[in-house]
Order: sequence, then C-alpha cells, then structure tokens
Amino acid sequence: MSETVWQELSLRRPGGLQLYARRYPRRRGGAVTNDRVPVVCIPGLTRNCRDFESLALHLSATREVLTPDLRGRGRSDHDPDWRNYRLDVYVSDIVAWLDFLQLSRVVIVGTSLGGLVGMFIGAEHRARLAGLVMNDIGPQFSPVGMMRIASSVGTAAVVSRWEQAEADTRSGYAHVMPDFTSEQWQSFTRQIYHEEAPGRIVRDMDPLLGKALRDTSMPVPDFWGAFAALEGLPLLVLRGELSDLLDDTTLERMRAMLPQLQRVTIPQRGHTPTLDEPESRRALDEFLLTC
Repeated sequence: MSETVWQELSLRRPGGLQLYARRYPRRRGGAVTNDRVPVVCIPGLTRNCRDFESLALHLSATREVLTPDLRGRGRSDHDPDWRNYRLDVYVSDIVAWLDFLQLSRVVIVGTSLGGLVGMFIGAEHRARLAGLVMNDIGPQFSPVGMMRIASSVGTAAVVSRWEQAEADTRSGYAHVMPDFTSEQWQSFTRQIYHEEAPGRIVRDMDPLLGKALRDTSMPVPDFWGAFAALEGLPLLVLRGELSDLLDDTTLERMRAMLPQLQRVTIPQRGHTPTLDEPESRRALDEFLLTC
C-alpha cells in the first residue's frame, strides 16, 4: 500500500499516552462536494484501525476519513492503568481527536464498542455529530453474546507462526463470517494480529482489556438514556443476521424510541459485519448522503 494513501497521526493525551490514527484525505476527482462532512470510523473492543482500510479508501473518494486506534489497541499506547479502558475515556479521546484536527462536525461509523462511543458523543456533544452508524450494537446486549465476549477478551494465545494465528482466528470467528474464503481469513488474521518480535505473533491489543471488561466495580453507563438523547439525529443500525449481541427485540425497541432509525440486516454475518459486504456498503453510501 502506498504511503500516500493515508497520513499517520499521533496525539498526546494527559499523562503522556500517545494515540495513533490514520487520516485519509479526500481524493481529487470524482463527484466531490464541499458539504460532505468527514467520517470517523471507530473500531470494536479488541480491534484497530486496519478494520476500516477498505471502507476508508472507498469513502475518501468524496470525503475525509479518520480511523483512530483506541488506547490499548493497534499502534496506540497501552494504558499503564487498565482502569482507563472505559467508555467515558474513549469518548474523551475521540473528542480530543476532533479538536486536534479542527473537525467541527462529523459522521461516526462505530463498530460494536465504537458504536457506543459514537452514541455517547452524540448524547454529550450533539453539535459535533451529523449522523451515526452503529454496527451491530445497541443500548442493550444479549447475555449470550456478552458471556462469549467477556470470557474470551485478553485470552488469545501467543503463537510463533502465522498459520497458527490463522487457525485460531478461524476458530474464534467462524460463526461471524461463515462464508469467508481462505484469502479472506489470511487478510483478516493480519488485521487483528501483529508480529511483536520474530517468532512472537500476538493479538494487536492490550490483554488487560479483558480485566477491564470483567471489572464490576465501575458504575454502569446509562445506555438507554444516551440512546434517547439521539432523537432527531440521522441514525443507521446495521445488524448481522447471525448476531449474538444485538437481537431483534432490542432493535425494535430502539426503532420505537427513535423512529428516524434506519435498520439494515447483513446476511451471513454475526457480531460484527466487516462493512466490506455489498449490503453494508450500499447502506452506508445511501445513509451518508442524508447526513
């Protein structure tokens, strides 16, 4: 990949922690209009900005795209205090990115945890948001999916060969992408693992994220209250047909609360769609034109 496709950015947060992001400038040519607000893509709990590479290249034909690594993931620093791996800190970090880049108003595309971050930014910083895409996430989580996630985060084994990493990836995600080809599994494995040292291949995240997720001492955020505060905001929810985290009952309650909500089901996907599916791309392109 050419280095000119994106710009690598670094942002220092209080305490010295460095955050990383990729900025995809709007490309010349094509149907470009000045009223297309930038898009910020926020990854899920254990994921990183590489999840959005294909989508960002697609969207940057007509608008600027920012894909940050949350603290503890990808090329952002691991936080020395695992208690900072929590929702209000992530919200503060993303708002800091918006201020740093002087982005007054954006559309957020958030996968899983990223969707919750976007939801609370919409609730607390409404003027900064032109629209929100929540990828397979809502204000309430199915217990089955939560148990699966809580029991697995931070437990991935360190392996010495990429073939082992791919085998572990297939084992962990076969229920999410049952139609993936061998080439897609290879590519996906490279998104979520990195070679820390020769012969040492690890998940690209701080293992202490699991400890933070399982910690019960912190207050539980008011998810439904934050969702209700999105009244009138353009809102798209993508749900994987096979999702074990966002069920239809929750999605119907969301739509009853906020009638402007658009919902699209992505076939043959669990938690979460990759956003590279034709159905996801079509829904995103149509939604962004309304923001």
